[in-house]
Amino acid sequence: MVELDRFDNSWYHPGRSKFIQVLWFFFGLPILRSPLLPSSAVRCRLLRLFGAQVGKGVVIKPGVRVKYPWLLSIGANSWIGEDCWIDNLAPVDIGRNVCVSQGVYFCTGNHNWSDPAFGLMVRPITLRDGCWVAAKAVLCPGIEIGECAVVGAGSVAIRDVPAYQIWTGNPAVFRKLRPLNQTSVADGGSSTS
Repeated sequence: MVELDRFDNSWYHPGRSKFIQVLWFFFGLPILRSPLLPSSAVRCRLLRLFGAQVGKGVVIKPGVRVKYPWLLSIGANSWIGEDCWIDNLAPVDIGRNVCVSQGVYFCTGNHNWSDPAFGLMVRPITLRDGCWVAAKAVLCPGIEIGECAVVGAGSVAIRDVPAYQIWTGNPAVFRKLRPLNQTSVADGGSSTS
């Protein structure tokens, strides 16, 4: 028997005061998403202002939605495409030289389907240097996309994708290796600057 009236997520705290959360949702987020703002640099500064770690050379397109910028880290020279939704109840760490294409959904929270109260569960998502998440893909809670790995368009990644592998489908499964010159792709540093 499911008893949604017993749902309780009072244990969850996103790490900032209610005032900062309200300021983000009513001021910061609308500016970040606005198609009238052509400047990626302004979007990056706005995210930094609200606590995100954003590296140099990051490109953020219009329509991007970020739930909690203070739980977001984006490494240098990464691209975030139009209409991506970073639904980050838990930390999201995007490495360097990462391409996140249009409409990708980062899902860091889920419900415990075996709990009658449908309890909230949150887990981080990590994208390692040089990986590519193609358009309309879904990244599920707790997964890691390895260095220079690929998650294909429309795929649903429910488990970790190892480095230099290409995974596609729903659920995403291994298809083949990504043929890159492995010494020239990653910057060799940590995933943030």
